[in-house]
Parts: sequence; structure tokens; C-alpha cells
Amino acid sequence: MASAAPLLSVENLVVEFATEGGVVRAVDGLSFEIHARDAIGIVGESGCGKSVTALAILGLIPSPPGRIASGSIKLNGKELVGLPEPELRRVRGNDVTMIFQEPMTALNPVFSIGNQMIEVLRRHKAISRREARSVAIDMLRAVGIPGAEKRIDDYPHELSGGMRQRVMIAMALSCNPKLLIADEPTTALDVTTQAQVLEEISRLQEEFQTAVMLITHDLGVVAETCRRILVMYCGQIIETADAEELFGRPHHPYTAGLLEAIPRIRDKKLERLPIIRGVVPDLLDLPPGCRFADRCPKVQPDCWEEVPALSPVGHGDARAACFYPN
Repeated sequence: MASAAPLLSVENLVVEFATEGGVVRAVDGLSFEIHARDAIGIVGESGCGKSVTALAILGLIPSPPGRIASGSIKLNGKELVGLPEPELRRVRGNDVTMIFQEPMTALNPVFSIGNQMIEVLRRHKAISRREARSVAIDMLRAVGIPGAEKRIDDYPHELSGGMRQRVMIAMALSCNPKLLIADEPTTALDVTTQAQVLEEISRLQEEFQTAVMLITHDLGVVAETCRRILVMYCGQIIETADAEELFGRPHHPYTAGLLEAIPRIRDKKLERLPIIRGVVPDLLDLPPGCRFADRCPKVQPDCWEEVPALSPVGHGDARAACFYPN
């Protein structure tokens, strides 16, 4: 059960990047909460601000050209925005960890996976190298790597993509963090391995009592993994609801379009896959009203003039930023 006070609280977060064409707001007024042992999914097209949100939480926005222009990020009530780098380093790994979408680039190719896991453990825990190696082997076993005692001395290139992703999960959970951020953890994996990795994340979340923030462009990935889903578009949340509500009754036309575009057998016939017409607007030249207006099948004149607020819709605490929700 979720506790009364949120583990993570993000309020009115704005992240900007300086470009040759001007300042781009990659994240624009983002607000959400994650409670202890909760699992939420952040879904949206590439470039909508999902990964930038994760990097902002970890204090990893490259500066320059990026910066957190305004807003608040609190972990267990502690403000992370503006925290000195030495303190942020203590937060990373101990309290918040991240699984990156491409483990081959996240893992150092010239060190064995054991050396890399041991370094992480000894940086955050006062234990000997022998103790750290023992913990690392136990974690590799926990994520389902067979022969962990031998595989710990392997190098990243000696492992399959699925195994490398399991190593990343083991490394992320080795210090028992309160929040695990998984950024596209199944990218470039085959369907069977995707299912295994997602099942592993869910099982380990239960075992280690860790909250999970799953970032993906694939609604199918979050369907059975996350309790609540946030849908992002152009740096903003345009719909948020419990998974059952969102999949059963999407309120924003964009969310409905994403669900319609999921490949499925339709009445035993081959049918053309529905698409969302148009393209995402340029963040340097956003429309004055709703950012989805020029792609929306339900657009009305007022949609071009005013930005819709994220307002209650449907049942429970579902919300959608739309003047004419489904």
C-alpha cells in the first residue's frame, strides 16, 4: 500500500536547453508523485521529455547546454534541485538508481562486470572487496544469471543483450535503493527476452520493496508492470490515470491514438494499422493553444487559443489536459 507522504515529489519542473535556434523547454511544468513500493510508467513518443525527466531527478542534466530552470524535486522530503554534487553522488546509488536503455554503452567494456559491480558497492557501502564480490554474486543470482560465480568475471561483450540488461538491474538494486528508474529497459531485446526482463523487474520490486519509474514509448510494456501511467507530449503530462482506467477508457485523443496504434489481430483480417496524423510540433515554435491541436481529430476553435489544464475526468483520480475528453 502507498504511504501518505510521497517518496518522490516533482512539482512544476522546467528543464531548458540552449540551442543555436533558441532555448528549448524539453520539460515544461511537470508535476507528479511516486509513493514507496509504487510502480508508475511514463509513456510518450521519442523527444517528449521522458528521459530528460529521469536525468533531472538524478541531477545529470548536462550543463551547459541544459539546466533546471525552475521547479522542485523532493526525495523523502529532501530537495534535490540545487543540491551540491557531492551530496547528489550519495543520493545516486543509495537512494535512486537508473537502468539505462543500452547496457552496452552504460557498462565499461574494459572492466569485468564483477569489477564494475564491486566498485558501485564499495562506493556506497563500508564493506571489503571480498564482501562486495559476495554481494555482487548474490545479486547476479537474484536476477537469474546462471553460473553467477563464473559469469561475474566476464566482460560485457561476452554476455548477450538480455544478460547485460540483467547485470544492469543487479547493479542498480545492489545498494537496495528506494527508487529504481528504468529508461527503456527492453530496447533492442527480442520479445521473449523483453518479457523476461520486465518480469524480473516486477519480481525484484516486490522482493526489495523498491518503487519503480518505468520510462518507455511502448504502452504494451507498462500494461501489466505499472499501477499508474503518465502520458507525455511535448514536455507536458497530457493524461494520467491508473493502468486499468487508461487502457479501458483513454480520455485524451492522443492516448486513444497510441492505443489504437498497438498492433493486434482485428477480426481475423489484415487491416491497415491506424496512425496519428501529422508530426510533433517544433519545441522552438509551439502553437499558442493545445500542443496536440494540429493532430487531433476532435479539435475545436478554442483548442488553438488556450492551453488546456490537466483536469479530473472519468473515475477515480484520472486527469486529462483536454477541453473535449473522450
